[in-house]
Amino acid sequence: MMNMNRINMEEVKNKYLEFTGELRSLMLSTLDEEGNPFISYAPFVAYDNKMYIYISRIANHYHHLDKRPQVDVMLIEDEAASGNLFARQRARFPCTANNVGNEGYPEVFALFEEKFPAKLVTMLRGLDFSLFELTPQTGRYVAGFGLAFDLDLATDRIEHVARDGHASSAAAK
Repeated sequence: MMNMNRINMEEVKNKYLEFTGELRSLMLSTLDEEGNPFISYAPFVAYDNKMYIYISRIANHYHHLDKRPQVDVMLIEDEAASGNLFARQRARFPCTANNVGNEGYPEVFALFEEKFPAKLVTMLRGLDFSLFELTPQTGRYVAGFGLAFDLDLATDRIEHVARDGHASSAAAK
């Protein structure tokens, strides 16, 4: 796939988009009322460089996100699909969450209906669910051993992270 001496950033971007396009849920790391970490997950869709989750007011993470909009999001390869559990494909982004309610956003709800059973999404819209918009900051995508990349989805910037933890000169826009 990727030669370590000459990394094709367009190939990295396509691999990232393929990987994230196949996922249907993401991991959430929120903060509870006392500031303690709380891990959970939610089904999601991606639209316009943002991630959207549709969650119930009953869920703990709903209240955490409503009160403290800072959240870390992880997209991670299924264990069964991974060739090596020490190098699972994954991406992590610190995000800011915004509760945008249950009205509007027809493009986002159409994506939910494409990715999940439309009847289920319609039923959930009649319940206590609310759409949260997660705006990612610069994140990290790991495609395998030695293949870590800093990502900025808003600027379409991908930069290889060298072994010493500092970005290499190989960057793409």
